[in-house]
Amino acid sequence: MVNKVGHLISSQNFINSFLYIGIYRYVCVMDLKSATEIGKCLSNQTRVQILEWLKAPEKHFPPHETLKHFKDGVCVTYIQEKAGLSQSTISTYLTNMEKCGLLISTRHGKWTYLKRDEAMIQQFADFII
Repeated sequence: MVNKVGHLISSQNFINSFLYIGIYRYVCVMDLKSATEIGKCLSNQTRVQILEWLKAPEKHFPPHETLKHFKDGVCVTYIQEKAGLSQSTISTYLTNMEKCGLLISTRHGKWTYLKRDEAMIQQFADFII
């Protein structure tokens, strides 16, 4: 069965989205378990706020001294400072957000940078709509 957005819906509670880049076709799958985990993660106001900040990082954070850009995301230290939470709490929050697919991390030396996984966020939005 195909819904009005052009996604193939199966009877097993997951949605297949097809993304075409050039001649390649990618299948993106959001299942009920993944959507539930993302929902749990987003039940925390600080985590939702972090996603909002990372949507437009240049408005909320300075570029890191070393990189001078946001292509790889925002330094975890800056996120922690802005959130005003302890290092262990913010680390737990960000790890959970990365595990459920909301964030992508990139390492540069001793620094970790995080950015939103826009494809996963879109899959979640498509799944719940």
